[in-house]
Amino acid sequence: MTEDDPTDEISDIEDRIEALAEIAERCRKYILASKIAIGGGGALLLSTILGLLGAGQTTALGSIALVLGGIVSLGSNVSTLRQTDDAIGVAEARRLALIGRIDLRVVADTPMKLV
Repeated sequence: MTEDDPTDEISDIEDRIEALAEIAERCRKYILASKIAIGGGGALLLSTILGLLGAGQTTALGSIALVLGGIVSLGSNVSTLRQTDDAIGVAEARRLALIGRIDLRVVADTPMKLV
């Protein structure tokens, strides 16, 4: 391998892309959980206001906290997901540029030796 051979850098970039993909997947899971928390908290607050559960102020405050916590978590994870997706795009572009620099040979062009 020559000094200009980018295969090690390509390998490092692929490792980074895999790590970023795991972060993105984790963000998607947190986004789903946040949406569930917002919906559940909203439903609990509505049922508390309508008196369906017979619960009091503590349940109302808990449901408000659940909605607000879900909103904060949703915003944070959506932002992180966007940044992660952008980083993946940059890494993939860099990887493609490095692959383009490699002098690839078609297997059919290589002389075949029979043993």
